[in-house]
Amino acid sequence: MNLPPIYTRHISSRIAQAMLDTPVVLLAGPRQTGKTTLVRQTAGQTMHYLTLDDELTLLSARQDPAGMIRSLDRAVIDEVQRAPQLLLAIKKSVDEDRRPGRFLLTGSTNLMLLPTVADSLAGRMETLLLMPLSQSEIESR
Repeated sequence: MNLPPIYTRHISSRIAQAMLDTPVVLLAGPRQTGKTTLVRQTAGQTMHYLTLDDELTLLSARQDPAGMIRSLDRAVIDEVQRAPQLLLAIKKSVDEDRRPGRFLLTGSTNLMLLPTVADSLAGRMETLLLMPLSQSEIESR
């Protein structure tokens, strides 16, 4: 079985820097740009990984967003746009504990258009935009 190559993304250092000084980092971008792969690499073994593509996780996030967030210390939440109600729970959690690097989120570029998002995490979240692979990333230069 041929596995796809792993590319070093130029934005990786910006994610690492944001995680050092901001409680919530959102990696936004169009579909199939490598957001999930990149956050899984970034999180490694140090952060709990949740994907809202999993139906049970999504159901839990929608039914009890505060309970889900309360149970997490440092976490990646992939596809957060599928349960925007999590964002208010994240805001509350971050207001109680402003340590940097608590949440690494991924979402589609239109996530920031949701009315609850821009206001709820203002001053608590840094948003980084991941674009498709550049030629220099493909050629590792």
